[in-house]
Amino acid sequence: MRVVIVTESFPPDVNGVAHCALQTARHLAARGHSPLVVAPQVAGADPGDGAPCPVVRVPSLPLPGYPQVRVALPSRRLAAAIAGHRADVVHLAGPFVLGVRGMAAAARLGLPAVAVYQTDLAGYARTYMGAGEAAAWRRIRSVHTAAELTLAPSGAALRDLEAHGVPRVRLWPRGVDTVRFRPDLRDEALRRTLAPDGELIVGYVGRLAPEKQVELLAEVGALPGVRVVIVGDGPSRPALERVLPRASFLGRRTGDDLARIFASLDVFAHTGPFETFCQTVQEAMASGVPVVAPAVGGPLDLVAHGRTGLLVPPRDATAVRDAVWSMAADPALRAAYGAAGRATVEGRTWAAVGDRLIGHYDDVLAGRRTAVAA
Repeated sequence: MRVVIVTESFPPDVNGVAHCALQTARHLAARGHSPLVVAPQVAGADPGDGAPCPVVRVPSLPLPGYPQVRVALPSRRLAAAIAGHRADVVHLAGPFVLGVRGMAAAARLGLPAVAVYQTDLAGYARTYMGAGEAAAWRRIRSVHTAAELTLAPSGAALRDLEAHGVPRVRLWPRGVDTVRFRPDLRDEALRRTLAPDGELIVGYVGRLAPEKQVELLAEVGALPGVRVVIVGDGPSRPALERVLPRASFLGRRTGDDLARIFASLDVFAHTGPFETFCQTVQEAMASGVPVVAPAVGGPLDLVAHGRTGLLVPPRDATAVRDAVWSMAADPALRAAYGAAGRATVEGRTWAAVGDRLIGHYDDVLAGRRTAVAA
């Protein structure tokens, strides 16, 4: 099968869309298929960036106020890449700008497009503009209605899409690398560096941007005997350093270095209320770390409340603090949550999830053949 993956972001970018697109390309190549990636150009990046397949980069500009996000410019390279690859399926990863053009190119070429819903644009509209949620949903509905199939990463996302009139939606969750992220990477030397007085280490991993609401950890950071560790970067970092003066900010970390940090945490706390999935929750669980997360969106599928961690009301700093504090004095409870979390995700490999994706492609192509035969 020949697949063109049109993605709004790709490594060296570090975010959920980029990571999922890379894992998708890897799995397709490993199964003997022929993927091609089309992504925005990143300044100074190698065109392939270690990808398992060819990567076509299109011109892009940094998003004003958030230079880590690149916005693709109009380019003939996209349509030429799809046509030149002789694609059977066009895979649109988080379609917003480049993906919309990919959808149009696929339609002109008579190719089926599978759109992967990954970003809560409506939530972002509320966060960044204070309005525009209805307009965001109109755009989402328009883009995804044009696709042969829309894949939602969680039950909450699927229900949201269907409630807003998006047709032909099916569930496709995300995998996790349970070999890289594992409990035995816990590093006591690192723990002594991060918490020299033996404090409970509470970690957050992700972008530092307004929609992530990392400032909700301020009350956690004020607890006695607790050290907050922040991994990631973004436009909110200067403000967060003021709000969390006792926290350790480690910047962006990846690969085995990130896995070692995850495994060395005592509690993982996620604060963002707009997650369609929340990959870092899975990575914490794979690392044997109990989770505190908002009871909304993707975490509802991932965290079993009272078994692998605690779900709290979204945007409630006091609830986050109380959940962390309830674990602080109970190492046995933390260990039980962590072990249950690891057991929960052990079957959620990228290989298993990738095979489900190929099954979705097969269904789309079979539907096309049936329609032509009729």
